[in-house]
Amino acid sequence: MNQNYHIRNLTPDEVSIPIEWARYEGWNPGLYDALSHYPVDPSGWFCAELDGEIIGTAVAVNYDAAFSFGGFYIVKKQFRDHGVGWDLVRAMNNHIGDRNFGIDGVFEMQEKYREKMGMIFAYRNIRWQGISSGIEQPDLVLATNVPFDSLLRYDTAHFPAERKIFLENWIRQPEGTAQVKLDRDEKIRGYGVIRKCYEGHKIGPIFAENPLIADEIFEGLTSTVPGEVIFFDTPEPNNEAVRMAQKRQMTEVFGTARMYTKMIPGLPVHEIFGVTTFELG
Repeated sequence: MNQNYHIRNLTPDEVSIPIEWARYEGWNPGLYDALSHYPVDPSGWFCAELDGEIIGTAVAVNYDAAFSFGGFYIVKKQFRDHGVGWDLVRAMNNHIGDRNFGIDGVFEMQEKYREKMGMIFAYRNIRWQGISSGIEQPDLVLATNVPFDSLLRYDTAHFPAERKIFLENWIRQPEGTAQVKLDRDEKIRGYGVIRKCYEGHKIGPIFAENPLIADEIFEGLTSTVPGEVIFFDTPEPNNEAVRMAQKRQMTEVFGTARMYTKMIPGLPVHEIFGVTTFELG
């Protein structure tokens, strides 16, 4: 293989490339995911280019000074096993710096991630597939009708970093719905998002104080896409989240290894029923 490739940042016009490639790899990303993820950290979107052709991609989004999450690590098949992937990893590492770095990696490759990148296994995430039969939930409100600062605080309590730019876009993406559960005092007790993907619709996140609220949000979100194919990504340690999928006769599609480089964040996994995304946290 010609080794005269170079690593550079993707331009705004090219950010759809790793999304498309993830589709072909079977990860089924959302149609508008780049609109939410790219503005957070444009300098973290990398590619390997050879003679004008992009042959590999990798993304590391620095959410703040302490935490980063990565994905879209893909090299075209004909260029694999030539060091391209590890050059992309080096570019990512330089960008990440001393931050704690997380991934949802291929479950069967976790030993490689541990050996090559020093990553620590946290838990397994499971992707489920089913058909939507949700019932509209009148007590849920649209996230855009809730004070954004309150929603941001709630989201930050369930993620390793504040992700203001991401969240502003995530709850407003085209062909998506974001719903919130409020109590009588207007306090947020849970929220969730469903978005259009290349195949069907994907639910994520669902954060909720208890399984009953999570179930209500699941029903409300899926009621907006009746009869459609739906996907739901759950942390395996949250048994109630797994039961939510199983009681709806959803089928397990595959699993990922949630891993970190420095430490496993102390998150309330029992309140994380649906993972936001496998690609970037």
